[in-house]
Amino acid sequence: MNQREYLADLAYVHSGQWPRIADAISKKQMPYHCMKHENYITIADTEYPECLRKLRFPPWVLFYEGDISLLKRPMMTIVGSRELSSYGKQMSEMAASILQEKYVIVSGLAKGADAVVAETTLRCGGKTIAVIGSGLGTHYPSENEMLYEQISKNGLILSEYPYATGVRKHHFPWRNRILAGLGESLIVTQAKEHSGTMITVNEALNLSKDVYCIPYPMDDVNGGGCNRLIEEGAGMIYCRQQLRDLLG
Repeated sequence: MNQREYLADLAYVHSGQWPRIADAISKKQMPYHCMKHENYITIADTEYPECLRKLRFPPWVLFYEGDISLLKRPMMTIVGSRELSSYGKQMSEMAASILQEKYVIVSGLAKGADAVVAETTLRCGGKTIAVIGSGLGTHYPSENEMLYEQISKNGLILSEYPYATGVRKHHFPWRNRILAGLGESLIVTQAKEHSGTMITVNEALNLSKDVYCIPYPMDDVNGGGCNRLIEEGAGMIYCRQQLRDLLG
């Protein structure tokens, strides 16, 4: 068994749980061989993106569906709230429609901003990468079923969890480190002050990546997190030209 197969088997045996895989590696445990239902790359492979090696906890294995070569192209991560306001939807569409001209757009395939960003990117003829918090055999949320199929054919879906792994609440904040790691920078289109989006922001800051936010009107709770981040030093995107400036 080579190192690549060893890591993939550990991921299957331990349901993709990073700490359990790390413990098994340190103890040199030999897992039983598992039948894989999807393609995968491991941290031992040359195809593995260098940007993820910089994470404190880089994924051991990335299972995928779609075009793995997209990981070699410039990427930009766009995140926002699941409960998206009409203004947040408009800003998410604007950011994706402009940035897809140069970048592969990275999002999480959740409802709300993730779905809007991916749909807009594909509609504009761009490419998108979705990082999910379950196995590739679990399409969550169900309302994104058609979007899942479109991305698998015209983009890339990534997961560090084996095929049949179901939805677990703790998978999603853990998944956010990969979202932060892939993009050259991070764009936040909507976030409350206490939002899961902030986990992705913190990961991006730990990697010394630029964070840009859409400003919101005073007392608009939907964008309180964006305004707070701007106050703390994040870049403020207040016009379309600033997004075009990011295209270089």
